[in-house]
Amino acid sequence: MIITKENRRVIYENLFKEGVLVAKKDFNAPKHEELDVPNLQVIKALQSLTSKGFVKTQFSWQWYYYVLTPEGVEYLREWCSTSPPKSSPATHKKAARPPRPAGVRPGGGDGAYRAPRGDRDDYRKKEGGGAPGEFRPQFAGVGRGAPRE
Repeated sequence: MIITKENRRVIYENLFKEGVLVAKKDFNAPKHEELDVPNLQVIKALQSLTSKGFVKTQFSWQWYYYVLTPEGVEYLREWCSTSPPKSSPATHKKAARPPRPAGVRPGGGDGAYRAPRGDRDDYRKKEGGGAPGEFRPQFAGVGRGAPRE
């Protein structure tokens, strides 16, 4: 399929910027939902990249999900040539964690984090909590675990 260079540039730059791309399996759609390019051209351009090993494709529920591979990052970095040499897609960047105030540890001062347990700790601390030692539950034989006769 012949795809104009302008459309291919729009597709590749968006793929490189995000690292992923989604396209509905609708070959007759006049435009892609995010890009100003016919949907068929998006699918075919990414099908070409998939055959070269630059993109991994997953198809589910009438949608194509495309994920850029490390080889694809290198290829698109050279192809777009407008991006800086060390730039990378948004999906390949680590999310920055918000800084934690110095000296404050969640859950206590001993260094170990303990999730809040509600009133479960109080229940376990009670003396004699739980079933008596001689308690043996009996099941009525309902369902698959019925006793054999």
